[in-house]
Amino acid sequence: MIKQILCLVLASTLASASLAGETGDYQINAGVILEIFVWNEETLTREVRVRPDGFVSMPLAGEVRAGGQTPAQLTTAITSALNKYLNDDAVVTVSLRAMDGNIIYVLGKVNRPGAFPVNTQVDVTQALAWAGGLNTFADEDDIQVLRRDADGTQRALSFDYSDVKGGENLQSNIVLQSGDVVIVP
Repeated sequence: MIKQILCLVLASTLASASLAGETGDYQINAGVILEIFVWNEETLTREVRVRPDGFVSMPLAGEVRAGGQTPAQLTTAITSALNKYLNDDAVVTVSLRAMDGNIIYVLGKVNRPGAFPVNTQVDVTQALAWAGGLNTFADEDDIQVLRRDADGTQRALSFDYSDVKGGENLQSNIVLQSGDVVIVP
């Protein structure tokens, strides 16, 4: 009875959060550490790191794709997988413990090129600031953001720093995604 009440409360909370847009659209990346809590199943509760292939391994649930999923989608997938083996419906919570897998790269003619861990939304100008700004030899009109799509295809997005610093073409100052590479020629 208590478990049924908890399930109803959890479902109600998730539904109202979803309607309010509060569940977020953060997508889990490889390298992220997750805490997967299964109510009343201590042997199934654990911390896991998302592997480079995007999967996590869970007892009974097996191999579950986490990469590219939101925490809510992963919760649903694990719950569904566990329900095949448990007598009662599983109540699962997925929490982010460490966002080690969220990294952007800034290369080329900047003062401090490198890999930068990201735990908030970062646009191109902010990434350039993290890299110490452009050096005196940088071509600020021809900066590229390399992004790999879900199917593995890489594409280049143009960024003209001189336009953005002049208050023009602000739509090109995109929010970066984990794995993006900013190249300053």
